[in-house]
Amino acid sequence: MDPAAPSYTIDSGNTAWVLICTALVFLMTPALGLFYAGLAQAKNALSLMYLTMLCVAVVSCQWYTIGYSLSFSPTANFFIGDSTHFLLRGVGLAPAFEGQSIPAMVFMVFQAMFACLTPALAFGAAAERMSLGPSIIFVFVWTTLVYDIITCWVWNPNGWLFKLGAMDFAGGATVHASSGLAAVAYAMVLGKRRDYHENNNTPHNVSFIYIGLAFLWFGWFAFNAGSGLAADARAANSFVATHLGACVSAVVWVIIDWLHTRKWSVVGLCTGVVAGLATVTPGSGYVSPSSSLLFGLLGGIACNYAVRYKHKYGFDDALDVFTVHYIGGILGLLLTGIFAERYIIGLGMPEGTPLEDIQIGGWLDGHWMQVPIQLAMIAAVSGWSFVVTYIILIIINKIPYMQLRLDQSDEAIGTDWAQMGERAYGYIEWEEEMLRVNSQMPTDQASQHSKHGPIRAIRRFLMINDRATVKGVPSLVEENVLDYSQQKDLGSIPLGKMATGQDIITYTDNNTKRFSQLHAPSIIEAPSMAMEENKRQNNNSSSSSSGTAVQESSGSTSSSSNNNSNTVASETSH
Repeated sequence: MDPAAPSYTIDSGNTAWVLICTALVFLMTPALGLFYAGLAQAKNALSLMYLTMLCVAVVSCQWYTIGYSLSFSPTANFFIGDSTHFLLRGVGLAPAFEGQSIPAMVFMVFQAMFACLTPALAFGAAAERMSLGPSIIFVFVWTTLVYDIITCWVWNPNGWLFKLGAMDFAGGATVHASSGLAAVAYAMVLGKRRDYHENNNTPHNVSFIYIGLAFLWFGWFAFNAGSGLAADARAANSFVATHLGACVSAVVWVIIDWLHTRKWSVVGLCTGVVAGLATVTPGSGYVSPSSSLLFGLLGGIACNYAVRYKHKYGFDDALDVFTVHYIGGILGLLLTGIFAERYIIGLGMPEGTPLEDIQIGGWLDGHWMQVPIQLAMIAAVSGWSFVVTYIILIIINKIPYMQLRLDQSDEAIGTDWAQMGERAYGYIEWEEEMLRVNSQMPTDQASQHSKHGPIRAIRRFLMINDRATVKGVPSLVEENVLDYSQQKDLGSIPLGKMATGQDIITYTDNNTKRFSQLHAPSIIEAPSMAMEENKRQNNNSSSSSSGTAVQESSGSTSSSSNNNSNTVASETSH
């Protein structure tokens, strides 16, 4: 044997698989931004897209400099790693840990995508009232002091939870539990939104939610199935378990919503999918597809009722980060302790591996201590994430010019326009802009301008005069329809009286215009009593005088005809 030959083996198929999964997991972060933007109000949509993509930029730099070494250095202690791999020194072709068959560089960038996504999840609870400036500092510090340390505990072979035997296949503790409690801390430090009791949290763009969920679900397959770092039978099992858990949770969620509201909700469907994915994530590589059905069932029920009763928690979780990601994540960790099976774990081992060399499962394998171990992991991760996040936010808030919360006027205007100078849509909300202009003038001057000055002319030009009603022009922003049986107003023409392609207009020789509607109902309503009186007066007038006579026949004329058609005739004589 050549002594210079490497003692490891690189599998090109596994390397390609993990690289593809890395790209798909990256896609989850901008997809989360789209998902969050749809859930928020229109005036705050861009800020959430900005924050999620900002996490990719900041965390990637942090991961390159110190983050990867603090999480996965091979010489780490039980609590945190050291500086062995600062600036990615020594990270190259050789696998990071024994038993891996991919280069350490591939493992590093795959784990970086997990680190990028985690703080982005936490921002959902603080949406619509958080200042954007301190977010750069918060993301860097939080990733260093919270995420890196928890990841070392759970996934580094030297970490104390890893040695204890804690099971977290793809991030139930490191991603969902840590971000869920960080979200609680962020929401508590900021306080509730000023319109919390009046704001019904109606999503402004359900299409964004739907598209964002589609890309999240797509990336989640790689998030879970790629965590085994190999294209093998265990990855396939994780893939199937992930899909089944999400599907069952979605069905359960929409059924519960229907039982409470008698409505079938797209938002509920998408939220149910996320709840199922978060629940099945920690156990996807430990449990069978049959067990994943129960993960989806219980995850959908638990998260749905957590969302319904979240107001009792005493904090404003704007986009349900705690109620979906944390509740789903810790439930999945507990269920993994029950349903994990040794034969599923063995799917990722080479053929012929002795049974005693394969990690034992949970209660289904008679390992009764696994659930207490899972509980210890939940308690440690939750406590560390909440306490440290709270301290970080309090310290940042004390730094000059680093106020975490928007002031009242900026919160009313919206984060997008107040802090970014941009809007998610091309039109401008003119009423907000005019209110801003009026608020900057003295009271008497503003009153005078509103009545006789140029501002009134501008308001009339923009058709925002409070005393005038413009009919026939649909609004750019549609009002919420609480009763789905209610007919929506599309302008001045009722839905039942809109012209169709079957409406035929003909002309006679004496210049009489005749409107004949063969099958559709008439779009011209019956004349009023005043119009009838006016016609009688015109008929009695002298035929020699110049003028105009208008005659209209109602639907009663057509009722006596055999074809039951409605006829309106108009004649003009000079």
